[in-house]
Amino acid sequence: MLLYSWLTLLKKNRAIAVIRASEIELGRKMALAAAQGGMELIEITWNSPRSAELISQLRVQLPNCIIGTGTLMNPTQVKEAIMAGAQFLFAPHVDPLMIKAAKDSDLPIIPGALTPTEIITAWQWGATCVKVFPVQPVGGPNYIRSLQGPLGQIPLIPCGGITLENAEEFLAAGALAVGVGTQLFPKNLVASGNWKAITDKAAWLRKKLGQSSGGNSCANLSVNLPVNSPINLPMKSPVNSSANLHVNSPVNLQVQTPIVKS
Repeated sequence: MLLYSWLTLLKKNRAIAVIRASEIELGRKMALAAAQGGMELIEITWNSPRSAELISQLRVQLPNCIIGTGTLMNPTQVKEAIMAGAQFLFAPHVDPLMIKAAKDSDLPIIPGALTPTEIITAWQWGATCVKVFPVQPVGGPNYIRSLQGPLGQIPLIPCGGITLENAEEFLAAGALAVGVGTQLFPKNLVASGNWKAITDKAAWLRKKLGQSSGGNSCANLSVNLPVNSPINLPMKSPVNSSANLHVNSPVNLQVQTPIVKS
């Protein structure tokens, strides 16, 4: 994916749904519920059970969403995530070998950093954007705002402590986009299978950030999820070969559309 393509997607969507699930089926339902609410950028944390399998499944079931992964810890995991079909990559730290592995596959890599020195180091090593994490303990939106003077040329994605209520404030402070996890997927709603409530939260967030879920192709291709309903979708082979990755690569997006052909 070209840098401009990724930045265009972030400017269009402004929020990434971050999913950390205790089991693969819960993760799948969480992703489908978020997509139904209009979320196009979906991150599956790599330390979730069977994350590679889930990423491959979602590439098939949500072909017009952009499915990525996060909490990657080393270059081996980066390569495994790429083989699973991940379309963007987040890490909680800065590792030049991980950045190189992602860039070699032409995929966005967003390492985590906190201090100005760490952020600049990540950018100089070739990060596509920089994840500011954890942002809330160091000042939240005010911290992002204070970074804009010296580091305004570096696209920042704050994570950790982002809520549906304060997400807009982070964007106003200068963030390109935000990552939203537990606030979008409250434990009580996930445990009770209240997928409609999660869908409603996703739609509300998009509306608050100036996006409409009504015409969202990712949502339109999702399934309706009534409370506590099982999901019975036909399963296809995971995207796991290098040949398939080339065909389904987000490079096909170019800059004019976020739709990924499967």
